[in-house]
Amino acid sequence: MHISPYEQGNIFNKNPLRDRKLLLNKSEINKLIGLIKQKGYTLVPMSLYFSGNFVKVELGVGKGKKLYDKREDIAKKDAQMRIRRELGKNI
Repeated sequence: MHISPYEQGNIFNKNPLRDRKLLLNKSEINKLIGLIKQKGYTLVPMSLYFSGNFVKVELGVGKGKKLYDKREDIAKKDAQMRIRRELGKNI
């Protein structure tokens, strides 16, 4: 992970591209690995924040959409856009 160095810092700034430790128990890491090895699942960082000297990351496991789900969403967005256009012309 790349964390930009502190601009007002000095020679003690850390390398922004260095490896970071993931502070999880072995069972938690194995659980995440087991979830993301399933087809269609991925590990997603939900939020990132600083707490003292640590950078905390909230992780989530996401499942990709199927092609027909994507088509439904595109159709809904298209219908909403047409409705907004028509309402805008009538006003």
